[in-house]
Amino acid sequence: MGIAERKHRQKQALRERILDAARRIVVREGFAALSMRKIADAIEYSPATLYLHFASRDDIARALCEEGYAQLLATFVPLVQIADPAERLKALGRAYVAFGVQHPETYRLIFMEDPSYTGAALGGAAAGAGQDGGNGGDTSANAGTGGSTASRSNADDDPGDAALHIMIDALDELRAAGRLSASVASMESAVWAEALWASLHGIVALNLTCPVFPSAPLETLVGVTLDAWLGAPQPVAAGASKSAAARGKKTVARRHSEPAESTDPAPEPATKRKAAGP
Repeated sequence: MGIAERKHRQKQALRERILDAARRIVVREGFAALSMRKIADAIEYSPATLYLHFASRDDIARALCEEGYAQLLATFVPLVQIADPAERLKALGRAYVAFGVQHPETYRLIFMEDPSYTGAALGGAAAGAGQDGGNGGDTSANAGTGGSTASRSNADDDPGDAALHIMIDALDELRAAGRLSASVASMESAVWAEALWASLHGIVALNLTCPVFPSAPLETLVGVTLDAWLGAPQPVAAGASKSAAARGKKTVARRHSEPAESTDPAPEPATKRKAAGP
């Protein structure tokens, strides 16, 4: 191993130590407690050393957000192989809510803190899909491919983009199969996906911040929401399972690296909360 390579590895190792310490602070004490000095104390380095790797606390927060999006994407990728796009979207919705409830501090950081952290990750996906015209009313073969090469390239590079595009791809398949109502079919794919995402986020946010409302079990709320959006299950066309398997392989191939495992403490199941009125 040459000197340059050894120095690079040492730099990367220290960078990971900084992020590990920051992650533990956020999980244990919340994002507000995160500071450069506290991180430096945790790894027994001077604060000045941290600035050799990260320009600010915000840079560290953004790096943690990227890890959080990668974790969310990792929960989505196996579900891409579900053949029926409506059932795939329902599975994605359930996975999204489960991720937020099981990793509350990570979820708060990437969706409920400084909006610049979330905007940097998801803004590109929505903009790219909007430029495609959302395939509104298009039932051609391209309607099920999930958008243009440019927007797909953005999604390949960012886990937040990729997670949103998995939802958009399933919607485009429903559109291509003529399984959307006229009002929904005329809507841009990005708008539809964002609206569904926003509904799921509302469920998670209330679960994390308002334990007495809603009083219905979490699984019931998620099920009612997804059925309202997507309706009853539909029969799967012959050969669809093979297409889903191929789609899953392509999605996995696009990922550049495996996401870090979350260290968020596991909360008590939401269904065990006391059912009290708001």
